[in-house]
Amino acid sequence: MIGWLGTFLIAASALAGLPLFIVILAAAMFGFILADVPLTVIAIELYRLIDTPMLLALPLFTFSGYVLAESGLSLRLVRFTSRVMGWMPAGLAVVSFFVCAFFTAFTGASGVTIVAVGALLFPALLAGGYNERYSLGLVTTSGSLGLLLAPSLPLILYGVIAQQMDLPASFSLRDLFLAGAIPALLMILSLSVYSVWVTKDLSLVREQFDGAEVLIQFQELKWDIPLPFIVLGGIYSGLFAVSEAAAVTSAYVVLVYVFVKKEVNLSSVPRIVKESMMMVGGILLILGVSLAFTNYLIDAEVPQALFSWINEFVKSKVAFLLLLNVVLLLLGAILDIFSALVIMVPLILPLAISYGVDPVHLGIIFLANMQIGYFTPPIGMNLFIASYRFKKPISEVYLATLPFMGVLLIVLALITYLPEISLFFLDR
Repeated sequence: MIGWLGTFLIAASALAGLPLFIVILAAAMFGFILADVPLTVIAIELYRLIDTPMLLALPLFTFSGYVLAESGLSLRLVRFTSRVMGWMPAGLAVVSFFVCAFFTAFTGASGVTIVAVGALLFPALLAGGYNERYSLGLVTTSGSLGLLLAPSLPLILYGVIAQQMDLPASFSLRDLFLAGAIPALLMILSLSVYSVWVTKDLSLVREQFDGAEVLIQFQELKWDIPLPFIVLGGIYSGLFAVSEAAAVTSAYVVLVYVFVKKEVNLSSVPRIVKESMMMVGGILLILGVSLAFTNYLIDAEVPQALFSWINEFVKSKVAFLLLLNVVLLLLGAILDIFSALVIMVPLILPLAISYGVDPVHLGIIFLANMQIGYFTPPIGMNLFIASYRFKKPISEVYLATLPFMGVLLIVLALITYLPEISLFFLDR
């Protein structure tokens, strides 16, 4: 009786809008009390999280992303890539996909990309001859393209959560970064091919290739270009550990954008630190109590019971992956990506491993679904951000995103059922 009453109160609190970490913490404490387990286990779990080496990368990359979001990087990227690729069929659209993916990878925030980069691209696309519905769909869906690219914060968070669990096969954060590269590129190229095809009958404005102008724009990027080489080159080559790359990145963005280019005022740095660390603190608090709750679920053999129940209806790996994608797409539309990660990964990961899914491959599937979930009707977050930013009815945004969603769902199916795409660079 007490168990049912406690469950009801916790569920009611969640529906009433109580902060997520309090709901999860209450559930964990209630479960441990019923199981007669000392509540000190929660404090122990928080300490174990703090002691995770790769966790250092999370606040450093978050801070770097916040600095980049306030710099003029997005404008320079659009100008340069337009000069380089603007002569191609649907060149500006292709530029948009690459720029948005790059920006989201470093900022870790889909909404920021729509507001910062989309605000530049949307009028540019209209001026270039693209129709309004297509342009609206492009900037809405492109905002989340970079979630699979290093140093994406969701990739880091998935790695942190997974490494707190007793997995049969371990992996590093570098493995995740390598695994996300080809799937992300496949998504960008698929959307580019679709854009070339769907705009073939439009009278699009193409930029004439001008080597001198390209050189000018390239020089404008002279301080920006080293950044991806420092991060991606350092990590992929093995020169830097991920935490070291995060430290170098944060130092570089402060040096360049605060002191050299002076695009971010020195007086704004404390505010940026505060805002970025508030976000990180919220994530870590939710993560800590979620891991404690996960321990309770494991002790109560919930994953085993869940596997037994699902196995009655889902016998094959193929069917499981199909069910997984449906569930994750729905979750991506309902929950923000960080909440979805900390709540669902501890439940889904053991289940996926029991069906023979590689944990690295699962991470890519998970985040690919979350990426699409950002603009999945009716409540995908990007839909409302785009509707507000561009002052368009939400129904219009729905219709605009559907063709792009169709393309990405096809790519998602390929990523899901061809693990070689994700594991190409890995010896797994």
